[in-house]
Amino acid sequence: MRCTILGFIGGAALLQYQAALPAYPFLWLAAGLLLAFLPRRLPAVRHAVCAGAGAMLGFGWAAVLAHATLSSELALADEGRDLLIVGTVDSLLNRFSQGERFNFAVEQVLTPRAAVPPRIALSWYAGFRGDPQPVGDVRPGERWQLKVRLQRPHGNANPHGFDYELWQMEQGVRATGYIRAEGDNRRLDSFVLTPHNLVERSRAQLRDRIQRLLGDRPYAGVIIALVIGDQRAIAQSDWTIFNRTGISHLISISGLHITMMAGLAAAAASWFWRRSFAGRRYRLPLLLPSRKAAAIAGMCAALAYVLLAGFGVPAQRTLYMLCVVALATWLDRLTSISHVLALAAAVVVLADPWAVMWPGFWLSFGAVAIILYASVGRTAGHKAARPPDLAAGSLHPVRGEPLTRRQHLAATLQAAVNTQYAITLGLVPLTMLLFSQISIISPVANALAIPLVSLLVTPMALAGSVMPDLLAKPLLSGAHELVRWLAVALEWCSGLRWAVWAAPAPPWWLFCWALFGTAWLLAPRGWPMRWLGLATWIPLLLAEPWRPASGALRVTAFDVGQGMALLVETANHRLLYDTGPAYSLESNGGNRVILPYLRARGIGALDAVVVSHADSDHSGGALAILASIRAHWLLSSLDLAHPVARAAPHVRCAAGQHWEWDGVRFDILHPTAASYANRSLKTNARSCTLKITSAAGSLLLPGDIEAAQEQDLLAREGGAIRADILLAPHHGSGTSSTPGFMAAVMPATGIFQVGHRNRYRHPKAEVVQRYRDMNVRVLRTDQSGALTIDFDGGIAVSEYRREHARYWHGR
Repeated sequence: MRCTILGFIGGAALLQYQAALPAYPFLWLAAGLLLAFLPRRLPAVRHAVCAGAGAMLGFGWAAVLAHATLSSELALADEGRDLLIVGTVDSLLNRFSQGERFNFAVEQVLTPRAAVPPRIALSWYAGFRGDPQPVGDVRPGERWQLKVRLQRPHGNANPHGFDYELWQMEQGVRATGYIRAEGDNRRLDSFVLTPHNLVERSRAQLRDRIQRLLGDRPYAGVIIALVIGDQRAIAQSDWTIFNRTGISHLISISGLHITMMAGLAAAAASWFWRRSFAGRRYRLPLLLPSRKAAAIAGMCAALAYVLLAGFGVPAQRTLYMLCVVALATWLDRLTSISHVLALAAAVVVLADPWAVMWPGFWLSFGAVAIILYASVGRTAGHKAARPPDLAAGSLHPVRGEPLTRRQHLAATLQAAVNTQYAITLGLVPLTMLLFSQISIISPVANALAIPLVSLLVTPMALAGSVMPDLLAKPLLSGAHELVRWLAVALEWCSGLRWAVWAAPAPPWWLFCWALFGTAWLLAPRGWPMRWLGLATWIPLLLAEPWRPASGALRVTAFDVGQGMALLVETANHRLLYDTGPAYSLESNGGNRVILPYLRARGIGALDAVVVSHADSDHSGGALAILASIRAHWLLSSLDLAHPVARAAPHVRCAAGQHWEWDGVRFDILHPTAASYANRSLKTNARSCTLKITSAAGSLLLPGDIEAAQEQDLLAREGGAIRADILLAPHHGSGTSSTPGFMAAVMPATGIFQVGHRNRYRHPKAEVVQRYRDMNVRVLRTDQSGALTIDFDGGIAVSEYRREHARYWHGR
């Protein structure tokens, strides 16, 4: 069975790497079932056939669900149209500075006729293009009539980045959009009773209650996350601390918390059941054994808590494992722990085959597998009669003698230490593969946080969320104070220079090698030279980031939406040109796109950062980047009092500046030093224009200059602005890329960094046609994703969406 399940998971994972879905997925299911019933007598053949049958079944099943999900796609002709729809709010609201977001279950399309997917994601903005707009008082379970404008799900596509389109598909969301202010938007029913709406309304009421009782206290979001699993109110700065100290798994409804609550409920039910002999009518143990009653109570408590959590993968894993154990208890059958884990994984993938694409799936099951490997079946202390020469009160149990309380406590503590040791070491290869860093301080931080959060904060938060206000407020306030004290300790730990070890994400073969060494390291006592397992970590932890050859150049143009951000790499230096836009108060191109890429590449410092000008679509991510990694100097046209200019050693860009790195020349062509005295100039007019020249070719980065600055460049530089690759000025606006400028640059390739269906309608159709009329290859980040340009003996451009095509992209 375990081989079949592993094959099933592998087959489901294999489908998620396909560029297109198989035309006949049921054939894979049929082939898997046929293979499963083939005769197989030899053990090796049996295991191979079972794994192969499971892989076919997993591949086919995942394809069937994918076809069903994608069948409700919004038609391209309906993108951008105003639609009047009726439906129910079926998720918690995500309130942010510009308005609120929620998922909407569509029941009816009133006008015009259109095929709208059954579940969509909507934003209700408080203002649009500077005009204030009232936002409706929306709650889960309500039925609303709304005027909306929709589009197909589309997210940024970058190496090592978050796949928004995959996430929306997993949620069953096949269109996104916003609510139009001028529509007849009104509530039709205050509540539509369905099981899902009831759960979501309960979660919303608990969240509102906690927010009301805690007010604007800084860690109210952590309390909310522990009660209902909604982590969106936790500040990004707090997440940085939690991730660096390795305790982020506790700041949610984790498997540990669910198991604890199920255990408490089972223990309480068992205690009551065994003492229900009062009178003649209440003799419950004679009707049902107390252990079976306890199993029911534990499962009910676990299910309720998992529903509050929003049914995340770690919560699902724990629930399904508890279900298997409870079922085995009811059927009076002994259950192998490895079978429990395998069945839980199979149920998760059966219900959600896309779960295999997220780190939480592998970390959840990986952690439990490591605990089982390092503990189950190992020799432990036994009980025995105490020899006469053994000192009284010794903490060392001997065979045959019942453990004293002190001995039991010592054994429990030792088991906890061994478990933390196994998880800390066992997850090193997987953590490096998924996050390109490990927390060195994690064992100490978890030793402090696990008992505090699991035994005190979580029970107090849960009790406080349901009790009357008179009791709830002190409980919630006490839980918040404990979290605040913990945060102080964690912040100090996070600030240590050696708190985190970072290295590039390893290739698959190096990951497998380190995984083998870890298994050797955690082998049972007596295994020869277990310490040799550490040697397999050396190439994993000491790997150096990839670098171009001397004289070569690599440029990565990120897909940051409507903004600019490019990473320029030479053999020994790295420069970042612009930092992407600000998406919200805490989200920007820096922390959402650029930093994850740098972290995965093992890049911990930048030799230079160029912020072309002050517009937020170019400087929005600068503060986040400069706060997270070291930049030797900053070159910009910013005002000297600008916060970004004060975040690093700053130099104003001016025409004539130049330097050379590893055989590659960098020249600042614009603005002139005298232009800073002209206060009437717009920020676009002072964009730092950088030309990069290597032996293989050249690249021109003009920022947001417009026609006047293009003419000025022509007059001052002439043929010096010739370049093989041109980053289209001002995202391809109608006021840039003038014919004379294009004729002087004569690019072979033009790159447009633009957002999908952006409100400026960049790039303008006439500008794109101008490029094509000059036989310039046009590439757009909204269509191609991130672009990688290699200057090494020639010029090669790769498109991320083409190189990493997936069946859910570009439909």
